[in-house]
Amino acid sequence: MDKKILVVYFSTSSNNTHRFVQKLNWRSVRIPLDGTPIKVDEDYILIVPTYCGGRLHMHGAVTKQVIQFLNDKDNRSYCRGVISSGNTNFGDQFAVAGPIISKKLHVPFLYQFELLGTMEDVENVLNILKTERWKQNNDEK
Repeated sequence: MDKKILVVYFSTSSNNTHRFVQKLNWRSVRIPLDGTPIKVDEDYILIVPTYCGGRLHMHGAVTKQVIQFLNDKDNRSYCRGVISSGNTNFGDQFAVAGPIISKKLHVPFLYQFELLGTMEDVENVLNILKTERWKQNNDEK
């Protein structure tokens, strides 16, 4: 059996995304909060939180640390899909970091969940990872 795809994620000090990834019990690497550069040299699914003011205020939706990580051409080249979290209080901007990154990198936007996610969200993300739906979406390109 092939090794599991890596999950790369970012979480602020609130640790909502971190706690969600822990529930997955999946191979993962965290993008450092302090901006320390990291390199990834294998296929991965990116899980990111969304930060913005809602409505038309999308500035800052993707955190600086994630932008820095993706500005590395090699890191960017291994991304196979994006999952994002957010707060439904932000209406149309809920989890918008995922679609922004998906469009920029030309990779599938795979899933969105609120805050630390529910057990159903955990099961849905595990299903995406295990059934390699991310791979099928990339093969359609």
